[in-house]
Amino acid sequence: MFRIRRIYDYVLPGNKDAIAQVQHILSEQFYGLSSDNIRQLPEQLRNPLKYRFRSILFVAEDAKNAVKGFALLLHAADLNFCYLDFISAAEDKTGRGIGGALYERVREEALLMNARGLFFECLPDDPRLCPDPDIRKQNVARLRFYERFGARPIVNTAYETPLKPGESPPYLVFDDLGQNRPLRRGSVRAIVRAILERKYRDVCPTEYIQMVVDSFKDDPVKLREPKFVKEKVKPVTRTKSVDKLIALVVNDHHTIHHVRERGYVESPVRIDSILKEILPTNLFLRTLPGRFSETHIKSVHDSQFVDYLRRVCANVPPNKSVYPYVFPIRNVARMPKQLPIRAGYYCIDTFTPLNHNAFRAAKRAVNCSLTAARALLEGHRLAYALVRPPGHHAERRVFGGFCYFNSAAIAANYLCAFGKVAILDIDYHHGNGQQDIFYERSDVLTISIHGHPSFAYPYFSGFAEERGAGAGEGFNINFPLPEKIAVAQYHAALAKALKEIEAFAPQFLVVALGLDPAKGDPTGSWNLIANDFEKSGRMIGGLGYPVLVVQEGGYRTRSLGVNARHFFLGLWNGAHRN
Repeated sequence: MFRIRRIYDYVLPGNKDAIAQVQHILSEQFYGLSSDNIRQLPEQLRNPLKYRFRSILFVAEDAKNAVKGFALLLHAADLNFCYLDFISAAEDKTGRGIGGALYERVREEALLMNARGLFFECLPDDPRLCPDPDIRKQNVARLRFYERFGARPIVNTAYETPLKPGESPPYLVFDDLGQNRPLRRGSVRAIVRAILERKYRDVCPTEYIQMVVDSFKDDPVKLREPKFVKEKVKPVTRTKSVDKLIALVVNDHHTIHHVRERGYVESPVRIDSILKEILPTNLFLRTLPGRFSETHIKSVHDSQFVDYLRRVCANVPPNKSVYPYVFPIRNVARMPKQLPIRAGYYCIDTFTPLNHNAFRAAKRAVNCSLTAARALLEGHRLAYALVRPPGHHAERRVFGGFCYFNSAAIAANYLCAFGKVAILDIDYHHGNGQQDIFYERSDVLTISIHGHPSFAYPYFSGFAEERGAGAGEGFNINFPLPEKIAVAQYHAALAKALKEIEAFAPQFLVVALGLDPAKGDPTGSWNLIANDFEKSGRMIGGLGYPVLVVQEGGYRTRSLGVNARHFFLGLWNGAHRN
């Protein structure tokens, strides 16, 4: 068994290892390829402007992340075509379906980019061009394989003209991806010039390139008649490969934190409402929560605060709750000795209870968020931690707003080991927790779009002038909006936030997803509907960053799931438009 995933960068450890294995296959399978060409692969992925192609690398991996094959696709956006540079199984893995699966994935990607078609080179089966019968037999097998997909050599041109005597020149093969459109001479001449100049600029003289380009005289350009395959051409497959699915991690222990008190809107039915709507989309890959050390929590939250939550929750009788009611405004230096009274020392409101299971549920939510973050490191572009209790109101040493540990901040801090991180909080209420935790750091950009603190919880933070301090000055951005807004006003603020994220150029984006900007939410005053959430998701996904979504608020259960479904449809479509 193997999976196919796209390698987007050379930053993550798993990607570095995969690229190194691809380079090893290149050195083993392509004897004429120079070591310089092999070494430049990471640079190709990083710097499309230098090579005038966007390089897209797919790898077929087994369960132990051993690369069994790969395909390197080049995309020329200016001329709207794709060129398959390499496709190969590892030396001992041919004939196991790897090549076919990779080629189908390449065809799908080319079609998703609206490419005119897929071009590539294949060595000839003509005895005049390839006199060696053993090599010719291998060439026939490759041409037969591609012909099953409708890909055939272009004929009546001088593309097969050898540069040096004795060389076996390749055919230029074309796969129209099942689009059945004529291949016009003018566009093909421009494409052939681009292939020869960009890919072979160091070996093809200018006169040779011009001669080959001029030899394309047919209009439309003709393909060789089918020679090997008589059955119907295979259509482009629409796969949900692993790298395209959204890794979904659900807090399977969330129901233990069920506060059965009137008016407590943060209820277990929220998770069920969302799952009921998003699972039928088939965009998600369910992943079980992993176990992570408590050091991840204590790297973000004060150790005494964490230890206090553990002790006080363990001492609260089952089915009972302790609500903070005394707060240390006058003297924070003297901590009360009694645990229940001390709740106010660590809390910012009177409606977030401590109960027997609050610590356990919050810790499990953190583990879910870290598992989803790890999925990004393993190759997913999108991951969703569907958790409760939420976390974005939990600051370094206080809880509140139904939040105990800041799962989004903890996951962001975890991802910081691999590059800069941006947090975008789109809950109706200010993301005061992330602001407090990262206020003096420049490696995490924190942005929050929320109701103005003059009328919205948590009231004492979220003002536009709060911009960070010390090293973090300028890396905290708030967009406080009026109590009543038009949807266009909301999306204008989101567009500004996304520009700030693009300027920061993070390696990862963490989205604190609140669905409480929705129409009719009992905790908000805005009127976003399903299509508005879909547009928000599409705008965020269009940035092209790996995105971790962590569930925060949203309490109107009648529309909660539908809004979540539309947000993720938008996010997925935005992320996969390129």
